[in-house]
Amino acid sequence: MYAVIEEGGKQYRVSQGDKIRVEKRDLDEGAEVSIDKVMLIGRDDGVTIGTPYVGGASVTVKVLEHGKEDKVIVFKYRRKKNYRRFRGHRQQYTVLSVEAING
Repeated sequence: MYAVIEEGGKQYRVSQGDKIRVEKRDLDEGAEVSIDKVMLIGRDDGVTIGTPYVGGASVTVKVLEHGKEDKVIVFKYRRKKNYRRFRGHRQQYTVLSVEAING
């Protein structure tokens, strides 16, 4: 059994036991959360597609950890013009573990 969920403006295909990295959410580590934005549920007997979400379906996830991605360097440069801009960015993330798919 699998599901397609929407989290943080992105879609993820998950099944029970999967770990996914999503954009940072303000939740405590170890907390269990129910995600109601289930767009599709796939079973052995067929697929249920929502319009846009499947009614009554949810995915229970557990927050494992928070962290930061590796640094991404942005460097702008114009030759012969003495123009240089250096910027770095580290995106924060949350790791979720899928506990159950309901519905």
